[in-house]
Amino acid sequence: MTQIAIVTVSDRASRGDYEDLGGPAIERWLRDVLATPCDFVRRIVPDGLESVRDVLIELCDQHGVDLVLTTGGTGPSPRDLTPEAMQQVITKELLGFGELMRQASLRHVRTAILSRQTAGVRGRSLIINLPGKPASIDVCLDAVFPAVPYCLELIGAAPIIPNPALFG
Repeated sequence: MTQIAIVTVSDRASRGDYEDLGGPAIERWLRDVLATPCDFVRRIVPDGLESVRDVLIELCDQHGVDLVLTTGGTGPSPRDLTPEAMQQVITKELLGFGELMRQASLRHVRTAILSRQTAGVRGRSLIINLPGKPASIDVCLDAVFPAVPYCLELIGAAPIIPNPALFG
């Protein structure tokens, strides 16, 4: 069965000061569009290079998840280091994901150019960095998800099948 990890990157959510909205938004979106059953693994980590890097390595190497979706840590503030952590763990960066997510987001939010989403491959895992706001997550997933099943196939990950009525 396909394993999908959802990682929320947030100092406040990891301390319990703030309700994690991004992680549940990702899982809800996926449950609405996937035709195949999946196992979901959830993590909440603080912002920062080591915390994000270490959870990505754990999920990909020890748990063998097929798809990792992160939310948060992609802005320009000093603690937003999700893309830098990603760079330390991936073997191939897939720049088109970030380009398309920013392009789609710009139709809704003029400040989308400040977001630094990206995607990459580590072994047989695809990792995609998403923004932290639920509405932005939906926009970004709507834009890039049609490429995800084929990418998983190309890297040898377990398959996912989207609902053909939504992604036919």
